[in-house]
Formats: sequence, C-alpha cells, structure tokens
Amino acid sequence: MRRSELEHLIRAAGAVAGERQIVVIGSQAVLGQFPDAPAALLASMEADLFPLRNPALADRIDGAIGEGSRFHEQFGYYAQGVGPETATLPAGWRKRLVRVKNANTGDSEGLCLEVHDLAISKYVAGRPKDLSFTASLARHGLTRKPTLFERAAHTRLAPALRKLVRGRIGRDFA
Repeated sequence: MRRSELEHLIRAAGAVAGERQIVVIGSQAVLGQFPDAPAALLASMEADLFPLRNPALADRIDGAIGEGSRFHEQFGYYAQGVGPETATLPAGWRKRLVRVKNANTGDSEGLCLEVHDLAISKYVAGRPKDLSFTASLARHGLTRKPTLFERAAHTRLAPALRKLVRGRIGRDFA
C-alpha cells in the first residue's frame, strides 16, 4: 500500500462511518509517520482502522470497503474495520497519534499509530508476519531500542509476555 492509498481509505472510511477522525492501528499506520516507508513494510493491501468517537461503526466500514467489497475489487486494497481492543498498546498512545489530513483525505483525518507504539503491538501479537515487520522497522532505522523498551514497560502485559516482548525487541537489534 502507498500513502495515497491509505489517504483514500481514510477518506472512504470517514464517509462510510459519517465520522471525521479515523484511527489506523494496523501495519500500514507506518505510512502516517513515514510516507515513503521502505517497500518491505508496505506489503499489506489492507489498513486496520476504526472511527475514533464511535468504534462500533467499524463494522459498517468493513461491510462497505472491506475485503471482497466492490471497493476492494475496484482498487485492489481495502479497510478492515477493527476495534481499539485489537491491538495491545502502551499507555499514552492516543497522545502520540500521527495526524494525516490533506486534500486526499477530504473532510476526514487519519490518526496513525506512532511507529514505536505500532511496533509494540506487533511484538505483543508475535505472529511471524508481525515479527518480520518489526525486524524490518529496526533494520531500516525507523525504531529505537531504548524507546521500545520504555514503551514495553508502559504496556499492560503479564510478566511472561513482557519478558517475551523484551526478548523480541533485543533480537531485532542484535
């Protein structure tokens, strides 16, 4: 996905939901902070998102511009309507959201996870595709190890999972 495609999804999601602020929490949130992110980080054709004020409207977004929709067929990318609970995030993540608002987003504004908050959510999820994504973030110098350790310390995690997340961070920067 390219930045212009994410902007299009933000505009479309805002129109479908009748909401102006759309939170992007999936991997493509990286495009908020890094519009020209390395190609290795942009393999996904979907953006996970929800309306800030009324997350329940994510189902409406999923139905209108989600996987298998006419929108998806026409443009080759789609939105996946999710809830805020989809990602495990560090305390204070809302204050660090990266705003995306321009002519391409129309009346809507994208609120993308800051890259370290995004990375923590991926370290916690721990699927192979998530860990490949975090490794690419580190390899391209988009994340910093001390910031990741700090954010992990401020994320509500069971002790065993916290240890696992710290180990995953360490591996990416070995």
